[in-house]
Amino acid sequence: MELLRLIQMATGKAVLVTGANKGIGLAITRGLLEAGCFVFLGSRDVSRGEEAARSLGEEHKAMVQVVQLDVMDDLSVSNAFTVVKEKCGVSPLYGLVNNAGGAGGMKYINHENHEYTLELNIFSAKRVTSAFLPLFVSDGRIVMVGSGAAPSFVSSCSVERQAVFTNPACEWVQLKALIDDAHTVSASDVEDKAAAFRLEGLGDGASYGMSKAALATYSMIVARENADMKVNCCSPGFIETDLTRPFAKAMGKTPSEMGMQPVEKGAFAPLFLTLGDVATPPGTAWFWGSDAQRSPLDKYRSPGDPPYTGGVANESAQSMASLKKADLAFPDGE
Repeated sequence: MELLRLIQMATGKAVLVTGANKGIGLAITRGLLEAGCFVFLGSRDVSRGEEAARSLGEEHKAMVQVVQLDVMDDLSVSNAFTVVKEKCGVSPLYGLVNNAGGAGGMKYINHENHEYTLELNIFSAKRVTSAFLPLFVSDGRIVMVGSGAAPSFVSSCSVERQAVFTNPACEWVQLKALIDDAHTVSASDVEDKAAAFRLEGLGDGASYGMSKAALATYSMIVARENADMKVNCCSPGFIETDLTRPFAKAMGKTPSEMGMQPVEKGAFAPLFLTLGDVATPPGTAWFWGSDAQRSPLDKYRSPGDPPYTGGVANESAQSMASLKKADLAFPDGE
């Protein structure tokens, strides 16, 4: 398997993957098992999780455990922590892949959708990360599965807002204040919400892009507070999943005609960041493209473009503009 040439063999390392019962999460789980890891397969629905575990093959049965985990529910996260802690015993948790997420569309839709999207994609990742941090070994890995929509959103913001998203020294209180400002606009009775968001320096208020941008910034916060670990965020790429198929359907094309890649491609960067030889400075989280190359937080970088090396970023010749044209709704993320 080509990917395994980039991965250090990791026999015995325990990794928790959220939203792992299908799509990219299941592909990540499969890759971790093939690298010799023990995987906690987080699934909101236990029966779906067990079905996913069976699909991984009898040879992996002893190395995977389904854990009921609804990332949006405090009690579920607490119960999952207890299960993982009991299983790990004296062997700490090595990795966490915050894969669970979803979107209601690429554009701002309404306040209810906005709040749900932020809760699912940023606050849930914070909930899970904060809960499981006490179980980690000193050289553990945390991977936030973000999106190329994040830098596209940041690039549409004002200079002041971009400074918050891209600041390695950003504190949670600053990021939360930005999210709260967006909440205020979203909850207002202003008719032209897009104009109101622009007035606040928040682009057109695209909830999904905003939530994934906040996730990348949160990665930097976690990395700085846990300098003995490697914490990073990445885009999985434009992958064919339940989340993206509506794009193709709305445009009258097949997923392949839209350029969507199989889920194994989407697992590439998360697996590299979980197990690969990732050379990030201590206490620093970087944003990575789906090709496992460093990317800027404020400009969209297309896979295959030269890696970002810091400083002023160049925007890719390609962009997510074609996707933004479709005002689409997606199913909930697992």
